[in-house]
Amino acid sequence: MESSTVALINGFHLRNVRGDVLGGVTAAVVALPLALAFGNAALGPGGAIYGLYGAVVVGFIAALFGGTPAQVSGPTGPMSVTVAGVIASLAAVGVPRDLSAGEILPLVMAAVVIGGLFQVLFGVLRLGKYITLVPYSVVSGFMSGIGVIILALQLGPLLGISTRGGVIESLNTLRNNFQPNGAAVAVAIMTLAIVFLTPRRISQWVPSPLLALLIVTPLSMVFFGDATLQARGVETLPRIGAIPEGGLSFSIPNWNEHFPVILQAGLVLAVLGAIDSLLTSLVADNISQTRHNSDRELIGQGLGNTLAGLFTGLPGAGATMRTVINIKSGGSTPLSGMVHSVVLLLVLVGAGPLAAEIPTSLLAGILIKVGLDIIDWGFLRRAHRLSIKTAAVMYGVLLMTVFWDLIWAVLVGVFVANMLTIDSITQTQLEGMDADNPFTEDATADSFSDLPLPSDEQELLDKCAGDIMLFRLRGPLSFGAAKGISERMMLIRNYKVLVLDITEVPRLGVTATLAIEEMVQEAQAKNRKAYVAGASGKVKDRLLKFGIEGVVSSRKKALEAALNDINS
Repeated sequence: MESSTVALINGFHLRNVRGDVLGGVTAAVVALPLALAFGNAALGPGGAIYGLYGAVVVGFIAALFGGTPAQVSGPTGPMSVTVAGVIASLAAVGVPRDLSAGEILPLVMAAVVIGGLFQVLFGVLRLGKYITLVPYSVVSGFMSGIGVIILALQLGPLLGISTRGGVIESLNTLRNNFQPNGAAVAVAIMTLAIVFLTPRRISQWVPSPLLALLIVTPLSMVFFGDATLQARGVETLPRIGAIPEGGLSFSIPNWNEHFPVILQAGLVLAVLGAIDSLLTSLVADNISQTRHNSDRELIGQGLGNTLAGLFTGLPGAGATMRTVINIKSGGSTPLSGMVHSVVLLLVLVGAGPLAAEIPTSLLAGILIKVGLDIIDWGFLRRAHRLSIKTAAVMYGVLLMTVFWDLIWAVLVGVFVANMLTIDSITQTQLEGMDADNPFTEDATADSFSDLPLPSDEQELLDKCAGDIMLFRLRGPLSFGAAKGISERMMLIRNYKVLVLDITEVPRLGVTATLAIEEMVQEAQAKNRKAYVAGASGKVKDRLLKFGIEGVVSSRKKALEAALNDINS
């Protein structure tokens, strides 16, 4: 151990305690109004406190057991919308929506617990790696889209104008009610000045967002207090306001009623939460230059959501904005996420009046800086020069993230990007095939003159006098190559023996195997011989399992057999 006594326990580096504490505190201040807002959006009037419960429980447990060191978890927009959908589903079967009735909350929490258990199962089954196989163009578009959303949603609060809903609705509200609050604008200008102009030698000790909180909040109380502004006849400064006080309490959800609806809702919450969290993990990796453990992250998120349901908390996921703020403020280990939850817990049990004085325009100023920081400006500027297809995917994901739905944006982006990748690989595979076989209907043996074959094999090929068709397949053949193989067979007319050389094929997909089988069967149907040469290992086993005839061990043996067939 070094003399500085660096302790490493489950990813905790004690040498970064200062950064983790500052990051956690800053993330908590930003998370506080979001947790309350998401609780109200998901559960309706009276639901704000449950959002705060969820932020405390999920944030702490996911940080402790998760696989993304600097990730901050808590209620998110997609998860809150899904919970609202759960309530709508339960209302459709006759459960009263009103929380005061006491019937719907235990059912919702049952779905939250089931969703958490599903997420743990996903992690145990090691399904996380499939989410992390996301092309950079999709991650870049998603990150930039989140940045644009932050900027759009914070313009209203920055000017002291109340907005709600998504990007379009918020911008329409801003346009139709454009009456800026002078005090809010002044607070915003001070905040932006601090977060953008603080010298690095200061921000490396006290992150500029936290510095803005410590400086601007007291100034706002002195110069823009409610009494002062009311005396001037000026509109008061929007602040976070009174925080509901209370404490966590254990409660057993109700699994006995409407179980099919609850089970389905739990599965939806699990899948959405997994995607939401692991996408945020990718964003965290990109910013912090680290690598997360997807399966462990799913287990941590699942445990957090399971316990949140047992403590009547809103379900959560990795929160992009809070995670970015945490990293930008110095957080780098799970301690930061746990500090974030502890701070929220302190607010929950009675420190609300202190946080209540924070102006919303101050938080908007901090988020404006965050939004600008997480937009992938470098890739945006040069993507079109690197690849038009890549740029189209990236911009498409960006637009879908902003104007449609962030989860669907990523799913569509991944699908399109993978299809383009398969097409590119297929073209490479088929170009290699064409280079060896420039055949037309009047092809002759001279077509093979440039094949880099050993002299003895070239001699055998020359003796065939154009009666043999040799296809040399290269690389791992996927289903994308199958169509190209079949199309090339349609161009071939004058041959007596077909030889498919797969010596350089390390992997054979099922669809490509079917294409090879079809080629062999088509040759045999026309009373022509067909040989598949050079297969070994798993490739040979797959061909034999398909029952493909004419499998020989080497290209030379196939050519020898072909010559015998032609001469017989």
